[in-house]
Amino acid sequence: MDKSSSTVDLLAAAMQAEALRQKAIANNIANLETPGYRRVDVKFEELLVKAMDSEGRVDVSNVKPVLYQPKNTLVKANGNDVNYETEVGHMVKNSLRYETLARLLAKKVRGIDKIINTP
Repeated sequence: MDKSSSTVDLLAAAMQAEALRQKAIANNIANLETPGYRRVDVKFEELLVKAMDSEGRVDVSNVKPVLYQPKNTLVKANGNDVNYETEVGHMVKNSLRYETLARLLAKKVRGIDKIINTP
């Protein structure tokens, strides 16, 4: 049995990762002034690439998004590294990716439905 995931599985997993990333960004913004707080982000795409076999197939059930602290941004005097403008930019980009994934998933489901319901 082939363990590679379908397009629907890949799109659903990517949407879950983007939803988690949106929560992480919102949490970063909520902690904008919290002393010592370091921003968090989500690793998913890198993990997905590592899980791919030589033919580009992947079993997404083995790939879960992970929260991590990049620690690659300028730290303010209070030990916080959250930049509001950067986070808003990430939020906009993330929202657009999520919307695109949702549209692709809906199109795929419509195609499957059309195949199932064709006499």
